[in-house]
Amino acid sequence: MATKILKSSDSAYDFPLLIKQLLTSNQRFEQQNQIISGQHRYSYATLNERIKRLANTLKAAGIGPGDTVAVMDWDSHRYLECFFAVPMVGAVLHTVNIRLSPGQILYTMNHAEDDLVLVHNDFVPIIEGIRSELKTVRGYIQLSDDSSLTDTDFETIGEYESLLNQADTEYDFPDFDENSVATTFYTTGTTGNPKGVYFSHRQLVLHTLNMVNALSTRSSEGPLLSHDGVYMPITPMFHVHAWGIPYAATMMGVQQVYPGRYDPEALTRLVRDEQVTFSHCVPTILQMVLQSNAAADTDFSGWKILIGGSALTSGLASEAIELGIQPFSAYGMSETCPLMAITRMTREHFTLTPEAQLNRRIQAGTPGDLVDLQIWSPDGEQLPHDGKAAGELVARAPWLTQSYLHEPEKGDELWHNGWLHTGDIASIHPDGSVEIKDRIKDVIKTGGEWISSLELESLISTHPDVVAVSVVGVPDEHWGERPVALVISTNEEFTTESVSDHLQQYVSNGTINKWAIPKEVHLVSEIPKTSVGKIDKKLIRAQLSQD
Repeated sequence: MATKILKSSDSAYDFPLLIKQLLTSNQRFEQQNQIISGQHRYSYATLNERIKRLANTLKAAGIGPGDTVAVMDWDSHRYLECFFAVPMVGAVLHTVNIRLSPGQILYTMNHAEDDLVLVHNDFVPIIEGIRSELKTVRGYIQLSDDSSLTDTDFETIGEYESLLNQADTEYDFPDFDENSVATTFYTTGTTGNPKGVYFSHRQLVLHTLNMVNALSTRSSEGPLLSHDGVYMPITPMFHVHAWGIPYAATMMGVQQVYPGRYDPEALTRLVRDEQVTFSHCVPTILQMVLQSNAAADTDFSGWKILIGGSALTSGLASEAIELGIQPFSAYGMSETCPLMAITRMTREHFTLTPEAQLNRRIQAGTPGDLVDLQIWSPDGEQLPHDGKAAGELVARAPWLTQSYLHEPEKGDELWHNGWLHTGDIASIHPDGSVEIKDRIKDVIKTGGEWISSLELESLISTHPDVVAVSVVGVPDEHWGERPVALVISTNEEFTTESVSDHLQQYVSNGTINKWAIPKEVHLVSEIPKTSVGKIDKKLIRAQLSQD
């Protein structure tokens, strides 16, 4: 029997899922909460007006549907305004990863075919170094924290605030196809050039709706973020739209704080002075905040923080809880927009022992609404969700990127057999909770067995003198690979031998086997990180191979 399709009335409004609909949601009634960024504190009414002014500024700069606007900025009110104005005029927002090398930035800007660049004064030297090789850029707008212009060796249209002040306050944002590309950014892999990931208006709207629901319902002791909360991202806005949460926070009309350049002391003071209730970041950023000098004078109780990008270790989670912070975990990747799973804490979970609660918080969480997750064997067989079987995590959801920009063959690899392949090894428990075992490329293969570097890191992190840790596998003639640990400790009497002694208890209780104890432990002052703050295991392995 054929599927029945009803014809709409010719006069019915075909409501497109566009980013402009997020801006005209509940926040349009907001009278109290503000956008806070450096010296700027303004209302949601002013935010709406500024977005219209920016749209007119973009139009005057020759930007229209299908053009690409690149942004090189710290986390700011300007970035938030670009999140809306650029795609709402039908253009594509390219959030440039300013932590890449100049050569990689050049590659991404040419590959994305950028037409206009909004560049902060701090990044003008990068543009000056690569400008002669930029193939499609037609103009530049300068961004400044104090409305000043930095001298450049290239002509600019003007300074952001000055241009907005001169622009009209009215703009009629048009309807268009909801499947139009809204944003693009670049994700770095283990080899080759960065890959362009892109998302449509429809995907971002659906992801935002799902994010609002997830933030509102995943804890029985109150939402992670509500209208009465105060939100501050500590995930770069160039990275997966700061996990898409600025869109959700704007739709909800909450107070938003944008911290500018990340400085641990400044971040901690903002948490304290602005009474921030919700943030999100990678573990290394949280560790930096907790170790800052300002942390000693800061009451963190009531701060809920969502950890992603890398696994939350038991040690860091315990430290956060002792300070009154409620840590939650989330799972996703650049290609997934990113939310796929998030910690779910029910009333029953809050009655568990502190250790059992901790285990719940450091897992990757349960799938979000409209998210379908499976684990597959290497030959594509679906494995049971019994908490024991482990395989590659594959996903389906309506907001996952459909391919890579200008590289359909790599998109085909990502979507092999109709499921997005994450490259992560995981188990899924009967209650749906996802436990990430390791990246396929990071799992340590020793003596015919697989050892999870993430599990070892979590166990080592519970050592009372360990501040941070990373574990990688290095070649071994006899065993194939053996684990090596890099450890940061602030205790001057700390010995690397104490790590082996600490792990013996987990060998005795059967958590790990004796071969999992690292063959070497290096005491270091810093652990290499990627451009988005994740531990850079590729670089660590390369450095160890040269020793």
